[in-house]
Amino acid sequence: MDWLSDFVGALRFFSRVPIPGPMESGDFRRSLRLAPLAGVLLGLVGGLVFVAALGLRLPAAAAALLALGFGALVTGAMHEDGLADIADGFGGGFTREQKLEIMKDSRIGAFGASALVLSFSLRASALAALAPSPYSGLLVLIAAGAVSRCACLAPLVLLPPARADGSGRAAADTGAALRPAFLVAPPLAFLPALGAYGVSTCFAALVLAATAVLGLCALARAQIGGQTGDVAGAAQQVAEIAVLLAFAAAEAS
Repeated sequence: MDWLSDFVGALRFFSRVPIPGPMESGDFRRSLRLAPLAGVLLGLVGGLVFVAALGLRLPAAAAALLALGFGALVTGAMHEDGLADIADGFGGGFTREQKLEIMKDSRIGAFGASALVLSFSLRASALAALAPSPYSGLLVLIAAGAVSRCACLAPLVLLPPARADGSGRAAADTGAALRPAFLVAPPLAFLPALGAYGVSTCFAALVLAATAVLGLCALARAQIGGQTGDVAGAAQQVAEIAVLLAFAAAEAS
């Protein structure tokens, strides 16, 4: 029952789907261990939209954008918001304090808007490249959902909180509790091997996602000295981009 409760808690946190029931802060931290499984469901939703749009004979680019747009709707664009915030903060601030202050501002600046355009463009073009194998594309989106939701936990484990409040601070000190997430996500990265892609491509996607997230963590440490909820959201974005690009490259080869 604890695992089921944590799965519901993870869905409640990572989506805007109205799931009844309160969630205390302790449950919030513990439920993050099932972030990859929540990502599986969220990736499945986007994948079904992708397959349905292609089944209606929409262009591949339109199907990809619909899938990504629906995914952003279901999650409340929480990860995209994190990416935009750190782009504005890291790009527009000169001191650590200025960067953190800009990241708290709900308005989106030029750096944030550019980051969002780049993120959607990269993901949509990569996903559109998978249109020749729609059901394999569905598996790729499920794998990307699982891996990227695990990736957003990496800054919480690898970096100290950059500020004394916020979701990054609330989720800190949970390294041992998060261990199941890092055990569950890697096998899920190999789901596309059930479709048109080889095990080597799945492994490359996993390595590329890990490299991208480690690079982001290094950047966050240099810029603000640690992690925030925005850094975690951005980690999800760069990991998802990495996974989709890896499979798009395999499709093109």
